[in-house]
Amino acid sequence: MTIRVLHVASELYPLLKTGGLADVTAALPAALIEQGADARLLLPGFAGIADGLADLRPIARLERSFGAREASLELGRVPGSDLPVYMIRADSFYARPGNPYLDAEHVPYGDNAQRFALLGWTAAQLAQHIDRAWAPQIVQAHDWHAGLAPAYLRAAAREHGLPAGHAHARSVFTIHNLAYQGIFPAQQFGSLGLPADFFDMHGVEFYGQLSFLKAGLYFADKITTVSPTYAHEIQTVAQGGGLEALLRGRTHDLIGILNGVDYGVWNPATDETIAARYSADHMSGKLRCKTELQARLKLAQKHDAPLFGVVSRLTEQKGLDLLLAALPEIVSRGGQCVVLGTGDASLEQGFARAARQHPESVAVELGFDEALAHAIIAGADVIAVPSRFEPCGLTQMYALAYGALPLVHRVGGLADTVVDASLENLADALATGFVFERFEPDALTAAIRRAFALYARSRDWRDTRERAMRKDFGWAVSAQRYMALYRELV
Repeated sequence: MTIRVLHVASELYPLLKTGGLADVTAALPAALIEQGADARLLLPGFAGIADGLADLRPIARLERSFGAREASLELGRVPGSDLPVYMIRADSFYARPGNPYLDAEHVPYGDNAQRFALLGWTAAQLAQHIDRAWAPQIVQAHDWHAGLAPAYLRAAAREHGLPAGHAHARSVFTIHNLAYQGIFPAQQFGSLGLPADFFDMHGVEFYGQLSFLKAGLYFADKITTVSPTYAHEIQTVAQGGGLEALLRGRTHDLIGILNGVDYGVWNPATDETIAARYSADHMSGKLRCKTELQARLKLAQKHDAPLFGVVSRLTEQKGLDLLLAALPEIVSRGGQCVVLGTGDASLEQGFARAARQHPESVAVELGFDEALAHAIIAGADVIAVPSRFEPCGLTQMYALAYGALPLVHRVGGLADTVVDASLENLADALATGFVFERFEPDALTAAIRRAFALYARSRDWRDTRERAMRKDFGWAVSAQRYMALYRELV
């Protein structure tokens, strides 16, 4: 039996990307299709999406617009792919320049609740055959933007007198980052068109406000998150974001499925954006990538200086305050550091100041550039991902593929993907990077010292790098686990 599944999200690489979610929505449906699923996507018609989709054609006028001047559903595909994509055309909601969620002052749009309610409601309409040619059996909603989809499915089932567990489609809610919860004032609930009793502690109400994320967690048939370790962490007070009791109550419906890497995009043997292609068997191109990166960013041309790379949002969540404090350790030991990202002003200024003080050893590019991200991961010896918490993390998996040994804090998906270069793990041929346990400056500094120590033992470094590059975190295994979950539901 072919399972029909609709993925509901707000981003899709390469059309619109602000974070790792876009990489997942690009790769997971394609991997599911390879496993035999009939997978489609539903996206808001943001400018990058509306401009980037091919062969768009109208499917239906949307009877509810949530305040948009008019709204309709269209169907197209990703160029160069057969992946079908539904798009909500509501230009007064989505055709806005810049960031899809924030205005020019970097403040969330005042109508975000309505903009993303329309997304969730349309998903439920698709389950009710608004497209007469296709309807999903499974609706998988990604992050808070799509969090109301399970609630609208439950409301529609009640309206049509369907018994529990017999909604028009079964629902899966996927948490990519519990820290982003989609919280709005309670008075906006009335504009959502949900039953009045859904605004309840057992529903979408969250400490007197309205939470799209909680709606997904409460009303979905199953909950997934993006790594096994994170699935356990979010059931604790420390990382539960106020939702740990709800998550513990649903522990039998909660499963951690590790995100994967799209090796069609992230493969140093085929990557045309980097200075030279290379593989675990033919490594000479990596040194050229390092030399080119040093030249591009005006660092000293030292092939024997360990080069640490950072490709990240510059936020405290990503642990970059800890790394900034540890920069003197890298510089004093003769290492170099390259940082690409944007975020907190204090961190941007701190890294920029370090680059001015040590221009031959530290380089900073504020902003985001996909090609430069590939160049840094290809040219670096070590990629630092010292996150306070990390639901999955893709950067460390890209780094493994490119032979840049990840230096990570043992949390979430970082704990699930990187094996520390301890003496025991080196002896047992298991090590793939450097892992520190406590989120403290001395723990990070000790990991940096161990990276320098291993780098000085060139044979051990080469063996560890080759082992890292041979790791397979492709989407096939993850897609198989999702397929098993869908079969259980259907």
